[in-house]
Amino acid sequence: MPSSAPILETNLKSLPFLYRGKVRDIYEVDTDRLLVIQTDRLSAFDVVLPTPVPGKGRALTAMSLFWFRRLAHIIPNHLLDTAPESLVSADEVDQVAGRAMVVRRLEPLPVEAIVRGYLAGSGWKEYQKTQAICGIALPDGLREAEKLPQPIFTPSTKAAVGDHDENIAFSEVEKLVGAERAEQIRVKSLQLYSEAADYANARGIIIADTKFEFGVDAAGNLYLIDEALTSDSSRFWPRDQYRVGSSPPSFDKQFVRDWLESQNWNKRPPAPALPDDILARTAAKYEEALQLLTE
Repeated sequence: MPSSAPILETNLKSLPFLYRGKVRDIYEVDTDRLLVIQTDRLSAFDVVLPTPVPGKGRALTAMSLFWFRRLAHIIPNHLLDTAPESLVSADEVDQVAGRAMVVRRLEPLPVEAIVRGYLAGSGWKEYQKTQAICGIALPDGLREAEKLPQPIFTPSTKAAVGDHDENIAFSEVEKLVGAERAEQIRVKSLQLYSEAADYANARGIIIADTKFEFGVDAAGNLYLIDEALTSDSSRFWPRDQYRVGSSPPSFDKQFVRDWLESQNWNKRPPAPALPDDILARTAAKYEEALQLLTE
């Protein structure tokens, strides 16, 4: 049985270590494959917190696996069938069991592909100032959390750990990856979001917005990579608590953000350690979202 102890960082000796992101640790399997481990790290305000959230890595891995399989008809993804446990030594299985996936090694594109179906977060702030998001004009008079006339593609830059992503216009995506590839990303992102949002809504979850990442192989084929439609990469709202005009509670790190906002912290490293009750409530929200979507 895998250990239930939360994992802040992995330390595999069986495979070469490549990269540690905000949440994921990445190891090299060979020239064509990577092992991606979802730790229990949590980032808030672009700072990695010192306290892991029990069960978070496994919940998010299960969520991504569910969506990768459900949405594979729209676009191929980087997931491979190799069992992560088969690639590490026996004493390292606890670090990968239930929280890792073996994926194709692809060239990531330098764009965060964000789709918004509702007016929330940074999109709501931008709309209040400009009546637009990422240069896309929206109707006057929309309220916070209101459903948009149709989902919109609002890309951003892909920031390094500790930096902030910045919203960009579609023309900037065209400069970064070319016009044809930019349009492909936009179309696929909107298709993925629309199908997932319809499914989730029927299960009691509103997907207000989400972020996708894409990569290409040597032949130029486009793949969905990273994670997909998790509580970390999306804004999930409980449908039964949704009201236009205020931000609904969410299935993610809202408890953590609210607690951090109440602390005397400047939102720069190091972040304060999280109390047990905040950890427990956050872990329960991740698990609740997983159960609603997949059971």
